[in-house]
Amino acid sequence: MAKTNMQMTRRVAPRTRAKARALSRPAVSVIKVSLRMSYPDTMKSRELFDQLDWHWENQLRARLSGLGDDEYLWEPVPGCWSVRETSPGVFAADWAWPPPDPAPVTTIAWRLAHVTFSVLGFRANWHFGDRSLTWETAKLPGSASEALDALDRSYQAWRTGILGAPDDFFATRSEGPPGTLDAQFPFEGVVLHINREVIHHGAEIALLRDLYFRHNQEDSND
Repeated sequence: MAKTNMQMTRRVAPRTRAKARALSRPAVSVIKVSLRMSYPDTMKSRELFDQLDWHWENQLRARLSGLGDDEYLWEPVPGCWSVRETSPGVFAADWAWPPPDPAPVTTIAWRLAHVTFSVLGFRANWHFGDRSLTWETAKLPGSASEALDALDRSYQAWRTGILGAPDDFFATRSEGPPGTLDAQFPFEGVVLHINREVIHHGAEIALLRDLYFRHNQEDSND
């Protein structure tokens, strides 16, 4: 792999196993804490998933309504990571390994790509599908409307898999996408981790939308 320029030069690194591990890997210290929680024997998949499904239906998805391309790609500070066209019709997320310190601010486009693919899409495909979806086969969206369509598909695939799984599946270990720790823990812990990831990244995206709105207000008043 080419050496990473640590001066925050924008580049799109090759989609390697290192990238897959870093983008998909749960935070070890955080996930282990949540997975040590004990669950009642009667806890079912719907009870685990309801937290995220309620948030999706009542808060997050509506909060993304009206997202336009300018806002999708807006860079609030210099040196942001985003999703960029690398060849006609082909888009990739900015990336470098090892990551810069401090980590760059990421755009709505970058964060949506992370939630759509690393958090939801890859997990749905690997735990409930044919395990064909990887960074090599994924098609990253170049526009806001395409990104929201891709997010909806990934969420529905995850939702369908969770609600269709037998109850005993949640006490077993299921191998997730390459680079993740999913197989090390009972699957109910993976579900809780995905809940946390979608909710907290969704909050970040909502904040960026608020900042973009205020930024445009100030520009129009100048």
